[in-house]
Amino acid sequence: MTSGKIENSLYWTAAILGLVLDQASKYLVVQYLKGLKSVPLINGVFHFTYATNTGAAFSLFSGQIDWLKWVSMVVSLGLVAFGVFGKNLNRWEQVGYGCILAGAAGNGIDRFVAGYVVDFIDIRIIRFAIFNIADVFINVGLVCLAIAVLFVSKSSKPKKLE
Repeated sequence: MTSGKIENSLYWTAAILGLVLDQASKYLVVQYLKGLKSVPLINGVFHFTYATNTGAAFSLFSGQIDWLKWVSMVVSLGLVAFGVFGKNLNRWEQVGYGCILAGAAGNGIDRFVAGYVVDFIDIRIIRFAIFNIADVFINVGLVCLAIAVLFVSKSSKPKKLE
C-alpha cells in the first residue's frame, strides 16, 4: 500500500463483489428452486433451473470433483497472490483477474463444501448449458483481459524507476 491507497483496488472490488454475488445467488437458488423443475422468466427463452454439476464447465469431467476442487483452490490462491504482489496492472487487467478469481473461488467453494457446483441460469433460446454467476464472472474476466491485451497500449503503463 502506498499513501493510503489500496494497490489494485479494482481487482479486489471485482473479486469480492463477484464472490458475494455468486454465493448469495446460489444460496437463494438452493433455498427456493431446489425441488422445482424450472421457473420461466421468459418462457422458452430464459429460465431459472436448479442443476448440480460434478464436473467442470459444460459438465466436462463429470464425477471427477476431487481433482477439480484442488485445481480451483490452486488457481484461486495463485490469483490472490497475483493480486497482492502484482504491480502496475491497468484497470482492465485488475477487473479481469479479479473477476476470474471470483469465479474460481465461487465454484471452488461449492466443490469443497457440497461436492458439486450449483448452476441455475438456463438460456433456452440458444440451448446453452446451464451455468451460474461464477461462470459469468470468469467469462467477463476473460473479455477484460482480451481488451487489455488487444486495445490497451503498453506505453500507457507506468515506467519502472531505476
